[in-house]
Amino acid sequence: MSKQIKYSIIIPMYNEEAVIQETYRRIKKVMSTTGDTYELIFVNDGSKDQSAEMIKDYSCWDETVRLIDFSRNFGHQIAVTAGMDYASGEAVVIIDADLQDPPELILQMIAKWKEGYEVVYAKRIKRSGETFFKKTSASLFYRVLRATTEIDIPVDTGDFRLMDRKVVEEMKRLPEKNRFVRGLVSWVGFRQTPVEYERDERLAGETKYPLKKMIKLSLDGIMSFSYKPLKLAGYLGMALSAFGFVYLLYVLYLAIFTHATSKGWPSLVGITLIFDGAVLIMLGVLGEYIGRIYDETKGRPLYIVRETQGLADSRIARRERASSYE
Repeated sequence: MSKQIKYSIIIPMYNEEAVIQETYRRIKKVMSTTGDTYELIFVNDGSKDQSAEMIKDYSCWDETVRLIDFSRNFGHQIAVTAGMDYASGEAVVIIDADLQDPPELILQMIAKWKEGYEVVYAKRIKRSGETFFKKTSASLFYRVLRATTEIDIPVDTGDFRLMDRKVVEEMKRLPEKNRFVRGLVSWVGFRQTPVEYERDERLAGETKYPLKKMIKLSLDGIMSFSYKPLKLAGYLGMALSAFGFVYLLYVLYLAIFTHATSKGWPSLVGITLIFDGAVLIMLGVLGEYIGRIYDETKGRPLYIVRETQGLADSRIARRERASSYE
């Protein structure tokens, strides 16, 4: 496409062959109503199914389709980052391939963008097809994150959003490895506004964010934007030390002023377990931060692209990402 791209739609995917056809159809239908030029950037995050092959087929006869094919699975947040690296539109939209986020909402985002907002994020008011545990834990996470960070990260939001080109350029300057994209978008600032919607259940397939990955994402969010866990570890240590001192005074009182004596190992073992557990918790928190420092010092690229389709300027985009580490 020789004309300047108006909208870039980034669609990260991992084993989404069951929904790709419908995702492509609905996004194409929405974007065709804008009357402007656009590109659909599918980022294949090491899928083991036919997701990448399906997008290659589409790109053969649809010049708006692009494919970034990773050499392996690098994770959803990295796939989103790669999409931003390669996107060339004046406005960039991030939307997952599972259709839980309705593509039709993009038109409302575009309308807000034309009003002058530089970030338009989708805020969920209802989540369909999710378990009570998933809804509760997600709600708790967003509120803990908001309470522990100094950055105003909107609650009940995901990565489904529209960003102006200037915001994307600033995001490309942030090279950290353990990424929490929605937090980084809040950190860079600019004029931001929500659009509310009801989130649907997955059209097909399985969730790509099981409990283990949700915990990892939660840690990335909290530890990328807050030092309060370190302070909490210190407060916990002081509280337990105070408890131990008071307990020691109590034992001395029993030994000196009464005939009762502390009998045994049960209380000793209990106190030891409490203190040892607290020490291990503090070491674990420190370890998380140190591990992230170690990741940053390695200097490895965020991702490796096996091949691209429909992206003539792919080498330029990759050089831009590499230059952010220099």
